[in-house]
Amino acid sequence: MIIDAHTHVWPDRIAEIALRGNRLPGLRARGDGTVAGLTRQMEHAGVAMSCCLGIANEARHVDKVNAFVAGLQSPERFGFGTVHVDLSAEENLASLRRHGIRGVKLHPLFQNFALDDRRLRPILEAFGGDIAVITHVGAGGDAHANSLSSPKMIADIARNFPDLRLVACHFGGYKILDDAEEMLCGADVVLETSWPPSLARLRPERVRRLIRKHGAERVVFGSDWPMAEPAEEIAAIEALGLSDDETKLVLGGNLARLLGVDSPWSR
Repeated sequence: MIIDAHTHVWPDRIAEIALRGNRLPGLRARGDGTVAGLTRQMEHAGVAMSCCLGIANEARHVDKVNAFVAGLQSPERFGFGTVHVDLSAEENLASLRRHGIRGVKLHPLFQNFALDDRRLRPILEAFGGDIAVITHVGAGGDAHANSLSSPKMIADIARNFPDLRLVACHFGGYKILDDAEEMLCGADVVLETSWPPSLARLRPERVRRLIRKHGAERVVFGSDWPMAEPAEEIAAIEALGLSDDETKLVLGGNLARLLGVDSPWSR
């Protein structure tokens, strides 16, 4: 049962506009960002469930994004909502609870706050072990954007909030893989595999070493659709030279366990 930890969808009327706002230089969208487009890609790739990650760039959009994410929930889609540091922990948590959301995406690049922002601390504290968090980590364009997230920030969050179910995208450091390996391998954080435009750009032996050093039971597959093709990213995972058991854990077993989803691969 393959589960994709990292996809983005928007309402049909704004999907094209949202994709034009991509801030990662050199990346071209591979899909249209719509729910129908994601469904087609899932069927093509054999993905049973996708985590759909919502992002509010501004605090005033938080509840509207969470309402949209809540509407996506189905056996094939697990919605991750949004929070913003310009709202209090109580306001953010109220929106998540109102819409029945059990996971949150943080994206410092688009939300323009750093992972070590003091305003984020009470929000993470309020989550405890109830709200899973998945966050972008690593490079994102200019020097300012790159300063908003780092492997060290992730390590600090994992240490300061031990109950938090924390997932770090892009192996914990997009385009700074050496730093991520040094700071996060062995830390109490789940690493996610997306590496747009494709994980296949990295040497398989390099990725395999990192996964085994961290522990295959703490790594989850993510495609970052529509910036990458799920089928191609699954093939890249399968080509890493992991054992069958390790591959099943990464492709879905670990995430099923983290999200409380029934799967034969998580038993």
